[in-house]
Amino acid sequence: MSSIEALQELDLSKNEARIYETLVDLGEIGVAEIAQESGVNRRNVYDIMDRLQEKGLVFEIKRANESHFKAVHPSKLREILKEKEQKLEDVIPDLEYLYRENPHDNEVYIYQGIEGWKNYLQDILRVEKDLYTIGGKGAWTDDKLQPFLDHFTQQVDKKNIEIQILFDAEVKEEKRDILEKIDSKHRFLPSDASTPSSVDIFGDYVVIFSGLEEGKIDEDTSFTVIKNPEIATSFRTWFRFVWASAEEK
Repeated sequence: MSSIEALQELDLSKNEARIYETLVDLGEIGVAEIAQESGVNRRNVYDIMDRLQEKGLVFEIKRANESHFKAVHPSKLREILKEKEQKLEDVIPDLEYLYRENPHDNEVYIYQGIEGWKNYLQDILRVEKDLYTIGGKGAWTDDKLQPFLDHFTQQVDKKNIEIQILFDAEVKEEKRDILEKIDSKHRFLPSDASTPSSVDIFGDYVVIFSGLEEGKIDEDTSFTVIKNPEIATSFRTWFRFVWASAEEK
């Protein structure tokens, strides 16, 4: 992620981010140079400087012929982030109350891409129930998820969530490094039972994946999440039946 993109995540517009980065790089400069170096039209610079001053990210220096501007130290960004986090923490209890008050016994929704995978793994941590996988491919060991996966595995240990995976035979035969990345009880399906799909079961949830490859995540991958206690119980029953007869090594 570029610095411009990161600044936009803090609710700066693209032009605000470009100007702030320019000031951090060049120090104290005037409006004409800000426009030239940032690529922002000079007519827009004055309004943007007002907004950046309101956010506490730049300050004005009066010179004889014109105003100059200088960026506040980038540590100010951490302060802004902490303020946003605190505001979020303040409203989460009310939002959680509203969520609990509305029935959510049966739901179907779709996650997609890397952020979808993160949401799905976060669901597992939130529910705090054991995870069962049929047709596992170790897709979430993809390097694109590695920073979040480290956090996930730590939390799994902390919350005592047990993971049992029925891997496709290809993982055993071709991708054994996946087994070293996932701390789980695992067994293997026979080679004639391998499919492009996979099913995860935890708590009242069943998650159905399709088009997966061993150890890989595609940004376009989408998967269906079903929340239904009866369906989840049924899938767990089928899992245990297959687990009992699956190959261990």
